[in-house]
Amino acid sequence: MISTKIHGYIDYLMGLLLILLPLHPAIPEGAASTLLVILGAGVILYSLLTDYELGLFKILAMKTHLGMDVLGGVLLATSPWLFGFADELTWPFVVLGILEIGAGLLTEKKPPGAENPTHDSHS
Repeated sequence: MISTKIHGYIDYLMGLLLILLPLHPAIPEGAASTLLVILGAGVILYSLLTDYELGLFKILAMKTHLGMDVLGGVLLATSPWLFGFADELTWPFVVLGILEIGAGLLTEKKPPGAENPTHDSHS
């Protein structure tokens, strides 16, 4: 299993990667680029709100965060067909989507200390 702390680092790196990926000339303009930036910003935003080691505001439960990762990964992996750019480029979307799904499914559901009554959990 992936620890919640390692997952946090993965989140911020994935968010940044998704935001910067449209700068690569192989990424089609339009829906593909827009989707990447929106998903990347979303990953960073809900990571900042998550109740784990790298969350800033600790509002969102880790289980909810992981569910959003899985849903975002499914959207990312299927986006070339959903948004009509599959004839231009598919593999980065499918690969990153599968990685996002995997991270969501293979990460611990609670950060260390979450069972401790002194831990301030907002789940």
